[in-house]
Amino acid sequence: MSRSLRVHPDYIQKVKLAVKRNGYPRQKDLAEELEFSLATVGNFLNGKRVDYNYFTEICRVLGLDWKEVVVFEEDSSKSQSTKEAIAVEPEVIIPCPEEETFIYVERPPIETSCYETLKNPGALIRIKAPSLTGKTSLIVKTLNKITQQGYRTVYLNLHLANQADFNNLDQFLKWFCISVGQSLGLKNKLIDYWDEEFSTSKVDCTDYFEKYLLVHVENNLVLALDEVDRIFPCTEVATEFFGLLRAWHEQAKIRKIWKKLRLMIAHSTEVYIQMDINSSPFSVGLPIELPDFTSLQVQKLAQLHELDLTEVEVEQLMDLVGGHPYLVEQAFSNLKTYPNTPLEKLLQMALTESGIYRNHLLHLGRLIQKKPQLFEAFKEVVMTTNQTRLQPIQAYKLHSMGLVNLQGNYVTPRCNLYKQYFSECLF
Repeated sequence: MSRSLRVHPDYIQKVKLAVKRNGYPRQKDLAEELEFSLATVGNFLNGKRVDYNYFTEICRVLGLDWKEVVVFEEDSSKSQSTKEAIAVEPEVIIPCPEEETFIYVERPPIETSCYETLKNPGALIRIKAPSLTGKTSLIVKTLNKITQQGYRTVYLNLHLANQADFNNLDQFLKWFCISVGQSLGLKNKLIDYWDEEFSTSKVDCTDYFEKYLLVHVENNLVLALDEVDRIFPCTEVATEFFGLLRAWHEQAKIRKIWKKLRLMIAHSTEVYIQMDINSSPFSVGLPIELPDFTSLQVQKLAQLHELDLTEVEVEQLMDLVGGHPYLVEQAFSNLKTYPNTPLEKLLQMALTESGIYRNHLLHLGRLIQKKPQLFEAFKEVVMTTNQTRLQPIQAYKLHSMGLVNLQGNYVTPRCNLYKQYFSECLF
């Protein structure tokens, strides 16, 4: 029996606060750096049991004393020699965040385009934008509005899958079907639809949706798949899965049952896997690229935070962080929390050890240092005064991390904050 531990209920809030305090904007960012599944991190943060090694490593990265936050549970023999949990509980399915939990600034006409497109039978929307630009927020906003019109919705983040799930198409499609079914409140009935001997996993998956999941959805179903680029490196599974999504999209043109399904697909990187244009979902549907905030949108966000900033102050902030949604949001959240701290002082301290972006910058630095080729490519971008031309894959990956802007075949640092910090502290 493998050991497992869980966070004591009295310390759950403390460990959740430690995530952002250590520079991880989302659970996904912590999971990526640890190379753990998002579900494992979610279990830890929600007081569910995780393996002893996972538990202690997460605590180490978050700067927590694991012996302080753990709750030990004795086994049935009451032995004093071991303190083991009985079994690992099922992984947490992290739901789509509620719209009320965040402030949202629209970037017209993107939101209206999404709403109107999803009204069409078999609709497909492709959202592409760098990390921390607002893809998930757009999905949440869209799903909440479409729910008010009677649609059923499912939000599924591919970071919830374990890495092993991507190694085999059959295993991945089973995880996919079960996850969608759970979100709809339906029982796992794979045994009734999966023919291991005479069928293929793609046919079985299609049958599961067509004859079970979609049948039990009275109205239309919007299925939002977030972070799908996690599957890109697994070329064989990715090609087959995305080909399946395209086939379902085409089925909606001729079969009534498939008209009920509408897809949203979000990813950070360019689609660098080789796919036939006729079998790729990335060559059809509505493409959405999220831009950075404009000055007017930054001003709107300030107002939503009940901050009274002048045009000059907005310009000063954007000179440092551009229209980067996350960095702008962090600045405004800090100003709201510490109303006696003027924006000028916040900007002066931004690159120091006590600056509000310190943990975020350290996190990005740790990520880039783990990838030697990207590290050298980013160094070239930061240290030059001109635009830099990189290998396409390197440019796409740096862009997906939110570190650079793509301008044709060239890249530049995403904002002055990144250029100044990394040129001084990393290189």
